[in-house]
Amino acid sequence: MLSGDARRAVFAPLDDGSGRSEAVARRLGSAIALGIIVDGEQLPSESHLAALLNVSTVTLRDALADLRGRGLVDTRRGRGGGSFVRASEDALTELSLGRLREIGSTELRELGDIRAAVGGTAARLAADRATASEIARLREILDRLAAVDEGTRQRRIESRYYIDVAAAAQSVRLTLQEIELQAELGQLLWGTPRTAAELATTIASHRQVVDAIESRDGALARQLTETHIGEVTARLIDVHLDLTRRGQQRPGADTAVLPHAAAGAGS
Repeated sequence: MLSGDARRAVFAPLDDGSGRSEAVARRLGSAIALGIIVDGEQLPSESHLAALLNVSTVTLRDALADLRGRGLVDTRRGRGGGSFVRASEDALTELSLGRLREIGSTELRELGDIRAAVGGTAARLAADRATASEIARLREILDRLAAVDEGTRQRRIESRYYIDVAAAAQSVRLTLQEIELQAELGQLLWGTPRTAAELATTIASHRQVVDAIESRDGALARQLTETHIGEVTARLIDVHLDLTRRGQQRPGADTAVLPHAAAGAGS
């Protein structure tokens, strides 16, 4: 489970009271995908959740209907009822593949630029503001990442690392930005294999960032983070282009080729 700061960010009010249902669905869907709201967890009541997010109950119900349609929420009526999270791996994978099929290389590059800016800023601020317990938590997350073999779990844990760096920066807005970016860009890498050596290199890069945070070297923490994200974005664009070419050559075969095309892509 993520830090309390990350969970509080998920349920923080939207910027104003006119938030569209799409914005609510995107935030809750991102939290489900990243494991901030865990499989089987019951969401707050509609009235309470709407109040937390500062939206109308009608807007919230539309968002929940969207999430149900995507297979991420199950609503039960009657005694003991409510809305419950369904973190279906099939649903999450389909969302990721669909997004990778439709997104353009220019948009991927721009998302990478934003991700580097947010992640780099979060790392720099964490070097100034992170507590000893938050730094210890970052090291614990990386230890867990090193111990996990399954690819989807690796991606989710790695996404949590980035989110907890933002939470350690003591910024709700940065944390929310990182959650959204991880859901929009980070998930595109889910389900794609990487070798043990490639994973070890990624973890070593993250450990260098945590070392820089602990030594209060914000400039180095930012530089390391931005460099790593830039390399990942470049590889992801290559994956997208390869997927597009193969899809044009063999319609309907794109989902089968993605794991091979993306081998070596980091996060």
